[in-house]
Amino acid sequence: MMDGVKVFSATKAREREELGEVITRWIKDNPDIEIVDKTITQTSDDEFHCLSITFFYRKRR
Repeated sequence: MMDGVKVFSATKAREREELGEVITRWIKDNPDIEIVDKTITQTSDDEFHCLSITFFYRKRR
């Protein structure tokens, strides 16, 4: 059972480097949730590389 989905994505190199800090901050800012699953996806074309991290979560009861 889950209550929501949160997607983090970054295309630019600097954004990808900072993604871990962004995710850590979101987790700390939402102590009432429990992450129940995650997916990590990387896509690219001739010019861009996109990294997406998706969290599936539920509210702590």
